[in-house]
Amino acid sequence: MRLVSFIQVLLLLAILAYLTLFTLENPDPVRLPLPFGRGELSLSVGVTVALFALIGAAYTTLLLLPPVWRERLRRRRERRERRAVEERLTATLQARLGSLPTSVPARNLPVHSDGPSA
Repeated sequence: MRLVSFIQVLLLLAILAYLTLFTLENPDPVRLPLPFGRGELSLSVGVTVALFALIGAAYTTLLLLPPVWRERLRRRRERRERRAVEERLTATLQARLGSLPTSVPARNLPVHSDGPSA
């Protein structure tokens, strides 16, 4: 799916380059037909290129927005699940430590370390 988006972006950049070359070669105004045959809009080529470049940028943004949005939702869900697991672990440890006999001093509890002992 990313390959398709990449190819579409490259295509839009190629169209923009072509329109830029067209602008440099033809300084005449461009007549764009309005929808439903209601006449036409006469713009300079530079304004027309800028307009279509903005439309292309909006289209590219719409192409790239869904994957970014999904990644954001996935990270939020993982953060929420991690927090829930940590809370359950904390509650379990507190329940186990609370059920220890009071005659056992705290210094006799086993200590687990991840690193090598010195």
